[in-house]
Amino acid sequence: MKNNFYNKPIENVYSRPYINSEVSTQILYGEKFKIIFKNKDWLKIKTNFDNYSGFIKNDIFISSFKPSHKISSTKSWIYKKVKSKFIKTKKYLYFSTNIQNLEVKKDYIKFDKNKWIKKKDLKRLDHIEKNYKKVLKLFLNTRYLWGGKSIDGIDCSALIQLFFKYNRKFFPRDTKDQIKYCKKKNTKKFTDGDIIFWKGHVGLCLDKKKFIHAYGPRKKVLIMPINQTINLILKTAKLKIKKISNIKKY
Repeated sequence: MKNNFYNKPIENVYSRPYINSEVSTQILYGEKFKIIFKNKDWLKIKTNFDNYSGFIKNDIFISSFKPSHKISSTKSWIYKKVKSKFIKTKKYLYFSTNIQNLEVKKDYIKFDKNKWIKKKDLKRLDHIEKNYKKVLKLFLNTRYLWGGKSIDGIDCSALIQLFFKYNRKFFPRDTKDQIKYCKKKNTKKFTDGDIIFWKGHVGLCLDKKKFIHAYGPRKKVLIMPINQTINLILKTAKLKIKKISNIKKY
């Protein structure tokens, strides 16, 4: 299984090789993956970052990729160069996307054939963002999307995972796997950085009272009081807290 790198800004990864099957996650430009097997027009793949498996449409991908930078804004316009002018296209690259620096012109970096990104939207690949609150708040009011992992749509587990992905640290994709991976916190007193897990849901405490999560019933990323959230999930979904951990442990 040779390594491939995805060559479109973002694409759905499906649970089955059918366009109407469930979207389990998304793959971003430059993400490394291996092809497990082909199924007609579909490929079953496994992503390198989080060992996540799913199906994407068969295509031609990047075979050699040496990333040097990453997108630090929620999304960055892709430009094309026409003579001496940079023309904005209708496509973007998204937060935490890795790119390679092929050429620099003025305020732009070329990352692919006549595809350019503004330098102001980039950080070096080894840049570490320790402020998890800053990262999660980038996605405030983003619409809830099952399987989504960008400013155009995101789910609860991706909201947490993207902080780690940006910092190039492993963290599982799905809530059920995040619960298994995370260490249990002994005290029940909430503090900033606490990750609260329910069956099928997760979010993070910004302090002792406020909680941020991609909340399906409200259809967006929002900040709510911690206790109100716990009571609401218990009342509407009949779910109790399964585990509390803290993002600072990883």
